[in-house]
Amino acid sequence: MSINAAIFGCFGPELTRGEAAFFRDCNPWAFILFGRNIETPDQVRKLCADLRNSVGRDALIFVDQEGGRVQRLNPPHWRKAPFAGLFGDLYKLDKAAAKRATWLNFRLIAEELHEVGITADCAPVLDLPVWGSDPIISDRAFSYQSDEMIDIAHACMAGLTAGGIVPVIKHLPGHGRAKVDSHKALPVITESLEELSKTDFIPFKAFKEAPMAMTAHVVINAVDPSAPITISKLAMTKVIRGELGYDGLVMSDDLDMKALKGDLTNLTQRALHAGCDVVLQCSGKLPAMVNVAKGLSPLSGESLRRAQLADLMSNPYETFNPVSALEEYESLIALMDKTDE
Repeated sequence: MSINAAIFGCFGPELTRGEAAFFRDCNPWAFILFGRNIETPDQVRKLCADLRNSVGRDALIFVDQEGGRVQRLNPPHWRKAPFAGLFGDLYKLDKAAAKRATWLNFRLIAEELHEVGITADCAPVLDLPVWGSDPIISDRAFSYQSDEMIDIAHACMAGLTAGGIVPVIKHLPGHGRAKVDSHKALPVITESLEELSKTDFIPFKAFKEAPMAMTAHVVINAVDPSAPITISKLAMTKVIRGELGYDGLVMSDDLDMKALKGDLTNLTQRALHAGCDVVLQCSGKLPAMVNVAKGLSPLSGESLRRAQLADLMSNPYETFNPVSALEEYESLIALMDKTDE
């Protein structure tokens, strides 16, 4: 049976019979979890197993576990990870310590995800924040400087992959200067392509070999003023596959965000036609997923190749001692406290 080019969520902490039947019939490529799906380690472990059983294969299961404001697995069962900007602050004091602390932090995150059956993390954020922009990115970014961002992000991705977790860079080709949050409205980027190439695009160019990337629901006027990146074939071809040289799997950001207008079936068709390899729909509401399914196509060609490579990246796993890793991590973070004394 063909695998369809979608990533779906489910509505609650348990998979319902209706959801299981839909997933069996639709056969989406992967799944994503949110706070509404997460209660305890045993419960998450069972939910991941049930999701995979519904499609009869070892499908990737995604989560947004950046740390800080964006963390779906939380205390008391999981460690509260810091916001990304903390590592940028440490980097200014001690580059080596910052990179090691970043690796340890994301290796610890990877261990927690691996233990419950989650295999992909929608991190790191590579959007470069700009002063005066909407705060939706702000401290979710490692730095406001591209060279610092790239250095720290390498450590983040290495920590995740060492624990068998596939990273997803986001949000192609940059959401950092948006004046509005794309969850609420459609941002329009008015800077020239030349200016963006010297700023926003730089971190994404540095990670053009990353296995997966998520789009930004933004309009770039200099490329295609008529449509956001996610549903613009011109922007996808000229910027993401062209200017950035990105050849990994491109997944849309959530189709339910208010930056996109139109019904879900049409948006699904437009995103896939534009060049997204898979679409992401996050609400977990069955009627919405059915509408997405009506617009889906099977994974094939280059999209299938990219999806298969992403699947393979969840297999490597290096054992390590989380207790000693946490102790080392905390000692490195403590360097910041010492500078304040």
